[in-house]
Amino acid sequence: MEKAGDKVKITTDKEEYNGILIDKKKDVTVVKLENGYNVGIENKKIKKIALVEKGKELEIKYGKTTEQKKGLPKITILHTGGTIASKVDYRTGAVYSSFKPEDLLGLFPELAEIANFESSLISNMWSDDLRFKHFSVIAESIEKEAKKGADGVIVGIGTDNLAVASAALAFAVEECPIPVIFVGAQRSSDRGSSDAAMNLICAAEFIAKSDFSGVAICMHDYTSDERCVILPACKTRKMHSSRRDAFKPINDEAIARIDYKTKKIEMLSKSYNKKDKKKALKIKPKFEDKVGLLKIHVNMFPEQFSFYKGWKGLVIEGTGLGHTPGQVPNEWCKIHEKMYPAIKEVVDSGCVVVMTTNCIYGRVQMNVYDKGRDLQNLGVISGEDMLAETALVKLSWLLGNNKADDVKKLMGKSLRGEINPRISEKEFE
Repeated sequence: MEKAGDKVKITTDKEEYNGILIDKKKDVTVVKLENGYNVGIENKKIKKIALVEKGKELEIKYGKTTEQKKGLPKITILHTGGTIASKVDYRTGAVYSSFKPEDLLGLFPELAEIANFESSLISNMWSDDLRFKHFSVIAESIEKEAKKGADGVIVGIGTDNLAVASAALAFAVEECPIPVIFVGAQRSSDRGSSDAAMNLICAAEFIAKSDFSGVAICMHDYTSDERCVILPACKTRKMHSSRRDAFKPINDEAIARIDYKTKKIEMLSKSYNKKDKKKALKIKPKFEDKVGLLKIHVNMFPEQFSFYKGWKGLVIEGTGLGHTPGQVPNEWCKIHEKMYPAIKEVVDSGCVVVMTTNCIYGRVQMNVYDKGRDLQNLGVISGEDMLAETALVKLSWLLGNNKADDVKKLMGKSLRGEINPRISEKEFE
């Protein structure tokens, strides 16, 4: 009798499936295919299930401590879990994180030729469970490693909020004389299609060979395993749920490309900070907790705005050039009479309200239509071309370290490259 974890061949009327048996349910048999994806096969269509091999526990042979090599830079990997440090549990078919810090070096022995590595577990966290407090903890961990003499830091984190975390840390690490590169993986480390090794190795190569300093992201440039791209911390968004090249710069350009085979680094941007270990890394790790993000959609109610009355900050992801409902063009929009008063009450409660756009590209332009001018008169601040999530962490960080009046002025200024004063048409291509 086949059991979960066994390698099987399933034959149906039309095709064969080879993979790991995950579960046999009443109506469906679930198998993890050789490409790493799960498939459910209706039992009524199955003609035969053949045992190919008894199931085995997946093991990782942990890397041993290696001698420090002279002349190589010192890089610290700060481990937070996520798919980059994950493997498949063949008993259940689920992906789970291996939280032992030495696992990354055990999985990727090539790293030993690039730099001298240390590995430290910050916390057991999934990126979809992140809170502002996690950003403070990561910032403090980066500061600790910099004080110990690290030439660069790699932060391994789950991809769901990787771009948001990188933006938050770009603000929290106010002065950064070394490179801090966020790395993730769309597919777990033991899968044949995994991007974990390439992303991590390219990040290490970039730290070791480039003169870049500051916070950035390293992920696949496109779907094949040829090169990775270094992306700006505050102008990057995850644009696909599963593709390995899911991360794209928005209203900006990539910083560099790394050829995985030749290890050649091509700098694409000229405007970046340079390494300077003579300067001390400076952090401001405090984030204000009571800051929210509200997406504008059809059929809204004033109570959705009123909820944030008394909060410290609110980012509105508005429509188009930065709009909300608030006018009454016909009888069905009668409730919109209460929208602007609700927003005004939120502003008057001391909440700093910032407008962004739900369009991926482009910027807020609140002086074009009367709606934008109405919202400005209520006290809503333009978020320029900031991504909504970037505006969220920036607002939280500013409120954690400044007075509200100063925050209102600083939101419209580019502090870490989060605002692009000029957007060319190339950014939309």
